[in-house]
Amino acid sequence: MPSRPTEVVLGPDTLLTDRGVFSGNRIDPGTVELLRVVPPPPATGELLDLGCGYGPIALTMAKRAPGATVWAIDTNRRAVALTGENASRLGLSNVRAITPDAVPPELRFAAIWSNPPIRVGKESLHALLLAWLDRLTPDGLAHLVVHKHLGGDSLAAWLTAEGHATKRLASRKGYRLLEVRPRLMQPT
Repeated sequence: MPSRPTEVVLGPDTLLTDRGVFSGNRIDPGTVELLRVVPPPPATGELLDLGCGYGPIALTMAKRAPGATVWAIDTNRRAVALTGENASRLGLSNVRAITPDAVPPELRFAAIWSNPPIRVGKESLHALLLAWLDRLTPDGLAHLVVHKHLGGDSLAAWLTAEGHATKRLASRKGYRLLEVRPRLMQPT
């Protein structure tokens, strides 16, 4: 029997969510911290919500940057469908909710915002982050939120070691908000 969507409140908006989707019964506290602290996204260009769930990050990006295109990606097809439905309900025509394999490979992002899927395991998480962070434009920025007890500090150190200048923008309620720059070009 298919489940019935429930609703959660994000600011003045009500979003549909469902079981089987990350934080399906509320806005995740890490996501709340990200949206509270992160600087505004670029007003134009391509923006990415990596692991969109039902869309709270992507929809916020789309509202804050109506002249940009927001790519909301997730491997969970139900999450992608909910993000698309929520964008439509809010009249946000600048959101593209799709699976990662549907993103054009040549696309580069001016900003990436994510509450990344830490629980997929370190190896999978590292591969995921490197793949998408390497698609930042030269002046692009990524903002990630990770709980301290789930490896926020070690992730920041690892990203820096991988060539992505990473700094902590904020630390609140155990969450680390990380700002990540594109990887420095290595001389050939």
